[in-house]
Amino acid sequence: NFMDITKLPFDTEEMLAGLKPWIECESPTYDPMAVNRMMDLAAYDLASLATIERIPGRMGFGGCLRARFPHPDMGKPGILIAGHMDTVHPVGTLNVLPFQRKGTKCYGPGIQDMKGGNYVCVEAIMQLIQAGFQTPLPITVLFTPDEEVGTPSTRELIEHEAARNKYILVPEPAREDGGAVIGRYAIARFNLRTVGTPSHSGAHLKEGRSAIAAMARKIGEIEAMTDDDCTFSVGVINGGQWLNCVSSECTAQALTMAKTQEDLDRGIAGMMALMDKGDSVQFEVTRGVTRPVWKPNQPGTMMLYEMAHDIAKDLGFNLSAASSGGGSDGNFTGYLGIPTLDSIGVRGAGLHTLNEHIEVDSLVERARLIASMLVRLS
Repeated sequence: NFMDITKLPFDTEEMLAGLKPWIECESPTYDPMAVNRMMDLAAYDLASLATIERIPGRMGFGGCLRARFPHPDMGKPGILIAGHMDTVHPVGTLNVLPFQRKGTKCYGPGIQDMKGGNYVCVEAIMQLIQAGFQTPLPITVLFTPDEEVGTPSTRELIEHEAARNKYILVPEPAREDGGAVIGRYAIARFNLRTVGTPSHSGAHLKEGRSAIAAMARKIGEIEAMTDDDCTFSVGVINGGQWLNCVSSECTAQALTMAKTQEDLDRGIAGMMALMDKGDSVQFEVTRGVTRPVWKPNQPGTMMLYEMAHDIAKDLGFNLSAASSGGGSDGNFTGYLGIPTLDSIGVRGAGLHTLNEHIEVDSLVERARLIASMLVRLS
């Protein structure tokens, strides 16, 4: 069976051509209509292969796409491929980061994180179906709209879908050395707010208490809490409306990441302790969404990894594995103890930047890896 997989006619040029419309359909998380346009494209590409369901979005986010492929055991526990279609790049990023092939690399917003990996999975399944392969297990693909902001609206859906399956594959981009992910750190998000006292910043500056200045001081305190076991960063800040008015409100968002739940709990306690109902400026901290620790080296996950490692060896490359910082929806499925192999998507670099790109030769490489796993898992 495996030898036949190597004969599947995966074609780099055809895959780039198919991926191009996905990249040129920009889909930032906070633009639900844009994300839904991306789901429309994926639904069309999957429609001839699978039964498609569209799950409406909620909480102001886009919707989900669920595809189930024909199989005698359809509806029984099988393989779930889980990917997100939202990106961090605002609409208009194509003007500065167009879909463009340059030698061995191909650039574009979201091409590495993680439309490239999502597309590779669709291509792998399509080639198997066209070649008449029957996978031992039924396959479900779930594409979601909100991973880049912590998956606030679809966590339950992912967990319910995962619980109905035996194995989870997450085609997030490969690690820097091309390796897979077998565990992930815990992440907590916080919403911060300072409330000051307004005044005219020209005529009555002394009467005001600046919410922006107070937030700036707090950011210094928060980021200074970072140590080897728990990191703190502030990545979003909004404040003030008029330059000639001392700011009465400022909001920000902070992220804390830790390798163990104990370290995360300590970090959360440290953040909550910064709350200050001071007389002149109040500082409020509220909890945002959390990703639980996915402990590495769980037996089911290691079985998946060892299979992938063996396949990669047959395909002529080495697939390493490690626990990873940075969250993904693999956090949820791994935390639940369901065998999960993450970051088996494309190789590349620059995710979340204007240098985001993939290594073009990883498209066929990863398609063969994933197709082989789908044929072997039982």
